[in-house]
Amino acid sequence: MSPWIKQVCLVLAAVFMLSSTTESKKDEALYCSACMAIAEEINYSVSQTDPKKTIHVGGFRLKPDGSLTDKKVPLARSEAYLTELLEEVCNSMSDYALYEDPDTKEKSYKRFAPRGNDGVNFPDFKNFKFDGPESSSALKFACESIVEELEDDIISLFASEADHVAKTLCSEVSGHCKSSVFQHSEL
Repeated sequence: MSPWIKQVCLVLAAVFMLSSTTESKKDEALYCSACMAIAEEINYSVSQTDPKKTIHVGGFRLKPDGSLTDKKVPLARSEAYLTELLEEVCNSMSDYALYEDPDTKEKSYKRFAPRGNDGVNFPDFKNFKFDGPESSSALKFACESIVEELEDDIISLFASEADHVAKTLCSEVSGHCKSSVFQHSEL
């Protein structure tokens, strides 16, 4: 074997080993929680939108008979409205903190701040870990990463009014959550 082939093989082996060791592993609890929070926040915003409001969608192109091909869809399920929600969804990550389940010791980020006048009781704060702005900024970064990566999938899931959007988005589409997360929450 000629010396240059050995050198090329050595360089390729070194590059391969370096790239495999520097590849960072995503924090599963962080990214799963961010994905779940995205689904929860958008579901909440959609539920707060007046169901009677509609928006015209369509190509505004004329048919051969001279009529327009547009239709009305509920505002809450329109692509334009969902895009607006996605632009703002990660700002609400400061309302979440790391939560440790007292029984299973499983860690996840959960919402601790009540929304407006929901009438929901405050959660038990003794199981939350408030580590300052670093933890919410990590969750916000994870949220922004997911939204950037899966924006079209998120919009299509919410626009189609699919059942179990959180499970579909976080387990099947993104793969950030194991299916066991949904088995525990459904019990």
